[in-house]
Amino acid sequence: MAHVVLAKEAGNCYAAVAMATDYDCWRDHGESVSVTDVLTTFKQNAEKVTAMLKEVVPFIGSQGHWDDVIDKLKVFQNNLVFLAFANYYVFF
Repeated sequence: MAHVVLAKEAGNCYAAVAMATDYDCWRDHGESVSVTDVLTTFKQNAEKVTAMLKEVVPFIGSQGHWDDVIDKLKVFQNNLVFLAFANYYVFF
């Protein structure tokens, strides 16, 4: 996952949440899926993800060690920039 590496290089913590809406793209049998079905499933998934984030974000915030994590990411980021210039790499 290149985006995870890029997020770390930028000094960001990263997590992903995926929402499956249909499975007919790989099935050779069964009913096809309509746009209405996909949108209905997407809305249900969005409600589930919203509920999950309402639980998870306060929990993550309550862990109380974020200053250390942020400091480590800053050091990582500063070292990365130094290494990039030392090796003539340019990141945009």
